[in-house]
Amino acid sequence: MIALLLDIMQEVKSADTSVLLTVNSCHNSYWDTFMWLVSDRFIWVPMYLSLLYVMLRNYSPKVVLGILVTVGLIILFTDSFTSHIIRPWAARLRPSNLENPISSMVHIVDGHRGGRYGLPSSHASNTWGLVFFMAYLLRRHWLTGFLAVWAVVVCYSRMYLGVHYFGDLVIGALFGLVGSSIVYYVFQRLSGKKYAQDLKHIYVPICVGLTTFAAIFITAIFYRV
Repeated sequence: MIALLLDIMQEVKSADTSVLLTVNSCHNSYWDTFMWLVSDRFIWVPMYLSLLYVMLRNYSPKVVLGILVTVGLIILFTDSFTSHIIRPWAARLRPSNLENPISSMVHIVDGHRGGRYGLPSSHASNTWGLVFFMAYLLRRHWLTGFLAVWAVVVCYSRMYLGVHYFGDLVIGALFGLVGSSIVYYVFQRLSGKKYAQDLKHIYVPICVGLTTFAAIFITAIFYRV
């Protein structure tokens, strides 16, 4: 039984490495820049602000403050907890780390190799934590769908850049789901607020997000990392 489990774990690890190397090998100078920009957390600040705008248009300042505190707690769980507690415990080297045997096969961009460990991915936990929380709070399929696509692209960029395995991203997304679900449940119980039925300006984050993607596409044409 133990031997079978070890064989299964080895197969999973091998598949994880294969997926990473397949994604990472499909590179050129344009996509290097594009994925580098997509992976930058600060480039998405306008979209985050547009989500804040939607909440301000549909909820009272008191409720919005509660939402911001809730989001802060989600980030604390998905980012700080995963980075400072789970990663050292799991101790799984990033594929780009020079101590990893496969590092010589990994294409890196602008010399960036990330930190030492990569399981779970904080990019995945943060992005998917936001997706699930907005899905619970706003309950709008178009917005949830767009945010899900955004999260997938961000996660893909982490494999493309060679700093995370696919498994790192899956575990990170699960942390995002668990963290956002728990925190949203507590928020709803304490505030007694249900999601808004008649939302205003709900398409603003989609427009801002698409504009950001367009800006990244254009920038990658003229600028190379």
